[in-house]
Amino acid sequence: MAGIKNIIFDLGGVLLNLDNARTEQAFTSMGVRRFADHFGHGHADSFFRDYEVGKISDRQFIDALKALANPDTGEEQIVNGWNAMLLDFPAERIAMLDDLRNRYRLFLFSNTNSLHLDHFSKTYRAAFGPKELEQHFEKAYYSHLLGMRKPDLKPFEHILQENGLVASETLFVDDAQVNVEGAIAAGLKGFYLRPGMHVTEVDFETIF
Repeated sequence: MAGIKNIIFDLGGVLLNLDNARTEQAFTSMGVRRFADHFGHGHADSFFRDYEVGKISDRQFIDALKALANPDTGEEQIVNGWNAMLLDFPAERIAMLDDLRNRYRLFLFSNTNSLHLDHFSKTYRAAFGPKELEQHFEKAYYSHLLGMRKPDLKPFEHILQENGLVASETLFVDDAQVNVEGAIAAGLKGFYLRPGMHVTEVDFETIF
């Protein structure tokens, strides 16, 4: 890939399989109405956004969800429902990262939260342990720890500056077009992973 020296990957929908409908179905069964009005692909509203940038705690987030659900809904139901969207890490995607590390500087940037981080970290270790997911990257950036989220410009600029990356030499890969647009606005090259396309199908040597 001419001129590209660095690749920043999104996590969910790119490296980690997701099924957002599973979480929506779980919360609908708990009595939560119009779940999609609170949470959607590529954006989040209300307390979901606050949770993704670390402004509220796990306890505050769980309590906010419980307030939307049936009165008899338990905390374990809430946590399990919230994590239901998180599936598996296909082995070929992890092998792809190991291959790309020989040619590019790799980073991870995910809009996520502490409950999800705990869950998908356990999923990764169960499949590939004792390694940690973060070992495949120079650095992993999680929105709730960074205090910023995609598609805002500031987190992209922060990642570039902290790691001495040149924007025009950096590719960002995400399955949400709004996030790719944010990266492009920050001067990076962007690749939108369209629905039905797997990241292992991308020819990183020729896409630009």
